[in-house]
Amino acid sequence: MNLRDRIARRRSVHRDASVVVDRSHLSPVVHRSDPVGRGPVFEQLLDALEPVFDDGLPEPVAVVGPAGSGTSAIVTALFDALNDRLGDASRAIGTTTRDEQVEPVTWFVYVDGRRVESPFAFYRAVLSVLSPDPVPQSGIGTDQLRERLRERLARPDRRAVVAVDHHDEPETLAYEQACDLLEPVADSVSTVAVGQREPAGWAGERVSVPAYRSHELIDVLTDRASTGLAAGALDHESVRELAAWADGNAHDALAALFSAAVCATADDADRIEEAHLERARMDVPDDGVHVDRALALSKTRQQVLVDLVALEDRDRPIKAIATEIADRSELTTGTVTRFLYELADQGVIERVPLSRAGSGRRPSTVVARFPTIVFREQSSASAGCPQ
Repeated sequence: MNLRDRIARRRSVHRDASVVVDRSHLSPVVHRSDPVGRGPVFEQLLDALEPVFDDGLPEPVAVVGPAGSGTSAIVTALFDALNDRLGDASRAIGTTTRDEQVEPVTWFVYVDGRRVESPFAFYRAVLSVLSPDPVPQSGIGTDQLRERLRERLARPDRRAVVAVDHHDEPETLAYEQACDLLEPVADSVSTVAVGQREPAGWAGERVSVPAYRSHELIDVLTDRASTGLAAGALDHESVRELAAWADGNAHDALAALFSAAVCATADDADRIEEAHLERARMDVPDDGVHVDRALALSKTRQQVLVDLVALEDRDRPIKAIATEIADRSELTTGTVTRFLYELADQGVIERVPLSRAGSGRRPSTVVARFPTIVFREQSSASAGCPQ
């Protein structure tokens, strides 16, 4: 943020008298263009990608780090910067004459495995970076998109590095599947596997991303709060305590910061108090999953989760919960029940046994494994905070 933007932000704050200036800067699903405290990791990844600076292709590399370490933020930021320098999606596909001098092009493509449900969606995601023209969403087949990709990379001066993120999560695009889809252009493409683990049987290079150290996480929170919150809305000691509580997990820290801001706004407070932070921390599950796992679901499944977290009494058997959710929608109880079991199998929600007197099979309920305040605020128009 430049100086003029900072002045404009301060001026807006004093006019609006709001705790939150820009909620997007607080969100754990929004990545900075220059992630804080990750300089050494950027250097390691640049070392692994070094051949691109000599118009070559690097060997496959895995970027691996624990939950909340910023693997996605690192890769997206670096790929954006590399595209600015080495990629040129505006260049036409056409052929060149013998006398023309053409600069080699290397594109850097980030594919979010959570949002790629089919080969068609994969090819479309890759072509959206490589192609100078809009890629159709329908009216064209997968084979045609594959052929477009082959044509785009047919010339020897064109190549691409494709990152496949979240390949190791349930119901996402597997790294091996992405490699199979890229087989027709294998000579022009290199891959980067991004996740908490390497692909099975991995023998290639690895870039390890450590969990944030306490002072690094303090810097991350301070950076986000300085642009997302009004001046003085959160004191430094609260930032330090929040970083210590998050224990190196930037997702959990930012989810709690975002949720605390929502709670303070709901209370019409002029700053974030300890009570807001406490409610926010309670909303972030221990050993939970990234809120984007829920936000990447289909609209129908998201609505089921919105209704689930809105229930006042959740200590009921799954069938009773499904019935109430179905009553709020056009879905049947059977469909909602199926969704809930599927989401539990995927780890987005969790089945928890209920107490029961006597013998027999114990019924179970379901609880969210993601921060519900962030999810509710970013997946629907509803707002507010649990009391």
